[in-house]
Amino acid sequence: MWVCPKCQREFKNVNQSHFCGESPTLIDFYIEEQPEAVQPRLHEIRNALRSALPDAEERISWRMPTYKAKKNIIHFAAFKNHIGIYPGDKAIEHFSDELTAYKTSKGAIQILNNEILPLDLIIRIALWNFETENHH
Repeated sequence: MWVCPKCQREFKNVNQSHFCGESPTLIDFYIEEQPEAVQPRLHEIRNALRSALPDAEERISWRMPTYKAKKNIIHFAAFKNHIGIYPGDKAIEHFSDELTAYKTSKGAIQILNNEILPLDLIIRIALWNFETENHH
């Protein structure tokens, strides 16, 4: 058991990545709280999604950067070894042939930190969610 010296929360893993205290309220703050090495990748994803979804609202939801239009369109988040993209299970199923190079689960895509970001694919998935109202 490990206790964070800053927030005193207990975790099973030593040096567990987490947010101490309040969750970030703006995507800028979320990105600033991440390790420097991953920040440029997060900015790339954010900029791509902002360009593709200019009318979507940017917000933090489930402690992750989120794009919303009526309901959530897509989320992304940084982890120790990967960036997670969360478009929902229907999008994962729809784009399954294009996602074979990535680890996926019911509603998530993992892009390892040493892999090139598939920005075109992320944009197409986000647009498909938006256009088909496959919000989650």
